[in-house]
Amino acid sequence: MSRQLSLADALVDRRLGSNPALDRIEALIEWSRLEPLVRGVRGAERGRPPYEGLTMLKAHYLQVLHGLSDPGLEQALLVRLDFRRFCGLSLDDPTPDETTICRFRLAVARAGVLEACLAEINRQLDQMGLMLKKGTLVDATIVSATHAPPRPEAGLGASHPREPGADWTSKNGKSHFGYKLHVGVDEGSGLIRKAVFTAARIQDNEVTEQLISGDEKAVYADRIYESKARRAALKQQGIKDRIMHRRHKYMPVLPPWQKRRNQLISRHRAPVESVFSALKRIYRKGRTRCHSLTANAADFFAFAVVFNLRRAANVLTA
Repeated sequence: MSRQLSLADALVDRRLGSNPALDRIEALIEWSRLEPLVRGVRGAERGRPPYEGLTMLKAHYLQVLHGLSDPGLEQALLVRLDFRRFCGLSLDDPTPDETTICRFRLAVARAGVLEACLAEINRQLDQMGLMLKKGTLVDATIVSATHAPPRPEAGLGASHPREPGADWTSKNGKSHFGYKLHVGVDEGSGLIRKAVFTAARIQDNEVTEQLISGDEKAVYADRIYESKARRAALKQQGIKDRIMHRRHKYMPVLPPWQKRRNQLISRHRAPVESVFSALKRIYRKGRTRCHSLTANAADFFAFAVVFNLRRAANVLTA
């Protein structure tokens, strides 16, 4: 985002506050293509004129990248020159406060802007040849709710009154209260092509088709995604079926060739775990921070953008 430098900018050594990592992300894509997507998004109907939508969008991506709270982002924008430069704020521009940051984040969540931004950024990365399309790795991970699970006396499967979007699921014999992030990851590049965020009760195989782009050569998935209809649909599209086989009442023991096939597919699927590892270990998103499904979904779409930009920038500079 170009702007006329202020006198204060001209007097400051441009090396101060330099951040090569942010500079690489800034130069990676054409940010101006995102501006129409956020134009007109306002956190409040009244009050002073809003900040530029692209400025606030880039600030939100910084928030996700560094795991900052709304007050933490406000403070960072006040003291960090690299943050201000990335967002297009000159030294004498006013700084968004935590209320403005929070309202913008909720406004773009309601408008579905962050999902559209992920699609546009992925389109640009695809044009650079970074989407390999050899295959799509499909998987899901559980994300804990913002609030603690309802107390046992509330009854089996009870929801939380302050977080109605969260729900229950079980894994490995243990109950979990929260949500699920479903992803379709590009084999080889490790970039997130598609993402769906749901309540935890939604079964993994219910959103599978939303994670398949249609131009990949193969789809790799765990046995929970198996269905005759899905295998037939992939074959019809010319996409190789790499979904693991599972046992059923007519075949309680898998034949040796299916066991071997499952092992080979499992090896191909393994890289998708690095996405979930980064999600929870690096970006500290093992738990949500908002009170609604819509707001939390937008937060995880922003994670997908930041993850892809950071990964792509590292690939191009390796």
